[in-house]
Amino acid sequence: MSKIDVIDRTGKVVDELELNEDIFDIEPNEPVVHEAVVQYLANQRQGNKSAKTRAEVRGGGRKPWRQKGTGRARAGSNTSPLWRGGGVIFAPKPRDYSKKMNKKKKNLAIRSVFSDKNQSNELKIIDSLDLESPKTKEMVDVIKAIETPKALIVTDKVNSNLIKSTNSIPKVKTTFVGELNVYDMLKYDYLVLTKDAVDLIEEVYQKR
Repeated sequence: MSKIDVIDRTGKVVDELELNEDIFDIEPNEPVVHEAVVQYLANQRQGNKSAKTRAEVRGGGRKPWRQKGTGRARAGSNTSPLWRGGGVIFAPKPRDYSKKMNKKKKNLAIRSVFSDKNQSNELKIIDSLDLESPKTKEMVDVIKAIETPKALIVTDKVNSNLIKSTNSIPKVKTTFVGELNVYDMLKYDYLVLTKDAVDLIEEVYQKR
């Protein structure tokens, strides 16, 4: 088991924690991580873009003018894509962009990022971040003290006071173990985990 220091809100080391090697000390699998990021971004796309083809726009029917003798170009319908108000060639239509990824690959991708952050010294374990009420200034001081200017804070469960306290802090986001995704983990330079979050992560993502 690899070990890591546990710090408090002032950045002082208060304990030491043993990390599960199957989660925090494996060889990162870059292709699987890439696949997880692509899947996440694809699933964020709404796919509701739409435009009308020449068959769907209003108009058409009779020929605008006779074929010959007018001096103008031949025209068969005012719904032609060449005309103003006509249809769109290869018009985009609503579609589903979502991609699927099996649980084992998702698990491996998450564990790969955890391991990479740990091996790059970009993983911080903090003893607790419980707040009695939303206090942005207090969280700003914590971020400065633990030296994580661009961080994803992960708790074991939804912590509304903590979320409200970090919403206004640039480059800082708070989430919980149940909503972890590879994209956010890579987007931020540091991962800040509470001790309770580590326990839950080792329970959820342990190698099966």
